Amino acid sequence: MNRYARTSLALLVVLAVAGVALGQTLTITGRMVAGGVNMHQVEWLQTYVIPEFEARHAGVTVELIEFGGSDEALKEQYALDLSVGAGADVMSFDGFWVPEFAEAGLLKPLHEVGGPAALEWEGWSHISPGNQAKLSLDGELYGVPLGTDYRMIHLRLDMLEAAGIPDPANWQPVSWEEVLEAARMVKAAFPESVPLQINAGTAMGEATTMQGFYMVLLGAGHSLQDDEGRWIVRSQGLLDTLGFYETIYIDEQLGDARVQLLQDGRNRSFANFRDGVTAMLVEGDWFYRGPTSPGQEFAVANRDETMGWAMMPAKEPGAGFRGQDFVTISGGTGSVLNPNSSHPELAWELLAFMNSKEMLDAYQTIQPRIHARDDVPVPDAPFLTETSATLSPYTTARPNEAVYPEVSYQTQLMTERVVSGEMTPLQAMEQYALAVIDLVGIENTVDLLE
Repeated sequence: MNRYARTSLALLVVLAVAGVALGQTLTITGRMVAGGVNMHQVEWLQTYVIPEFEARHAGVTVELIEFGGSDEALKEQYALDLSVGAGADVMSFDGFWVPEFAEAGLLKPLHEVGGPAALEWEGWSHISPGNQAKLSLDGELYGVPLGTDYRMIHLRLDMLEAAGIPDPANWQPVSWEEVLEAARMVKAAFPESVPLQINAGTAMGEATTMQGFYMVLLGAGHSLQDDEGRWIVRSQGLLDTLGFYETIYIDEQLGDARVQLLQDGRNRSFANFRDGVTAMLVEGDWFYRGPTSPGQEFAVANRDETMGWAMMPAKEPGAGFRGQDFVTISGGTGSVLNPNSSHPELAWELLAFMNSKEMLDAYQTIQPRIHARDDVPVPDAPFLTETSATLSPYTTARPNEAVYPEVSYQTQLMTERVVSGEMTPLQAMEQYALAVIDLVGIENTVDLLE
């Protein structure tokens, strides 16, 4: 053996003794594509996270696996991968999936995969219990939340102004009727328009439940469950919610019912807003910082002059959830560890590094957003700063139960039956009641019309 070979071998031995991983590959995946959906997350990972982690972990390679399908398709892929012992080491994950995957044995608590270090991470002291809960179950942490969000009415100020709404940048409806009246004014000014978009139908999946149904139901006075955790299967609030959908999509055709039923309907609704066909679209703040931002497919020209926002009002002042005048709901995404990882402790190091203040501050230089860590400010983003400060007192969250996705699907189906004209609100509610009782048992439901 020559001296160069001996030197190389000695170096390998030193590195191994020092605990440095050699020739190990970690993978990260999520719904993100360079130049497409969540492209800013791809840029962040490829520009900052991956090269920095590799530089600090000699011999480690990190690969990003991009996924361009829908959220529902990604969830199905995760279920398939995890069930056969496959999948990426670190997976971007929607918080409401955690109970279902955990109870099916496809996910394990962070400390069971990544070791004790997962519970000792410095980041937990900067993430509120409420945000931690979004990727938790029964007090166990299953993932690290990346951020939170709020939902609102996004406005095309140019369309509202042309329709005769005074000072549209400061317009704030205080009832459903005021929202409808604004939509009618836009329809009168632009007869070919579809002034109002509130997601409905099964094709849009959870986007129907969170961005659409919940935003109306909360305004009708309650959530999906009562204060005792029972699922509400019949109520005047459910009827009012479905009646609002019926007014928009059937009676007055202020929205495009067909778009709600198409597989690419959500993207079409984004295009309608971009093209000045839709004046009001109920969506999360992601719509501003993602699809409508410069360089994206649905970028709105002169966005900060053209777009505005308003809070979603209750049906009438004081008639909303918890007696509120305005309503919103927050979700949360983050990342989990694959229990099948060949390098679980190293995977935790990667997940913790992704969510360090250093890396999240770097994220803010690419796409400012509201992060779960309270020590990561939102720089130069008046829209996000203003909306989060205004809406945070009104927000709530989805039930953290394994059965939630199945109940959520039934809410989507209920709206679809109404906007398609297949059923009346009463008929759709009755079918929903039967389905939910079958899912959770009648003892776990409540009928507020009795």
